[in-house]
Amino acid sequence: MTTTVLPAQTSTPTRRRFTVEEYCAMAEAGILAEEERVELLDGEIFVMPPIGPPHEDGTTRLSRDLILRLGDRAWVRVQNSVRLNDYGLPEPDIAIVRLRDDYHRERPTPADVLLVIEIADSSLRYDRQLKLPRYAAAGIPEVWIANVPARQVEAFHDPVDGVYQSSRIVPAAGRISPRAFPDVVLTVGDFLLA
Repeated sequence: MTTTVLPAQTSTPTRRRFTVEEYCAMAEAGILAEEERVELLDGEIFVMPPIGPPHEDGTTRLSRDLILRLGDRAWVRVQNSVRLNDYGLPEPDIAIVRLRDDYHRERPTPADVLLVIEIADSSLRYDRQLKLPRYAAAGIPEVWIANVPARQVEAFHDPVDGVYQSSRIVPAAGRISPRAFPDVVLTVGDFLLA
């Protein structure tokens, strides 16, 4: 009787990153459940927590105000994806993007995005620690994290080498404008209600 000796495994397991194309193919094939909110960041699929009423209301109020005030100067996309790179396809709550006629064929890329807004309640840590650095690395010029529990907006801009160089906090009584549209002045408390 001969005993076969298998070589010892010397490497450690590695993560299998998914591309945007693979991720989209999984969604189209029904592998990703339609009712499950998921995002692709750095090739990993993240299951998002359910959206609660304060998040829903903040997103609805803010997107309505932006659509009315921006008119035909930009698109306001609500919970639609932005292709950051070959491995990143997040779905920000709101993205203000340049006007283009071909978003029905291809998703906006960082060059199209003027502002990303994340309404953050249960997702606050995820938005700050995972999404914000990816937006900076992609060169998204401005990101707002609307902190629902604190009723304030954390505004970040001027990305350099994957890090936002400037930030500020605007409380509920404060006013904020997208840097691309300084004439659009919003009061934080109007979309983050107590």
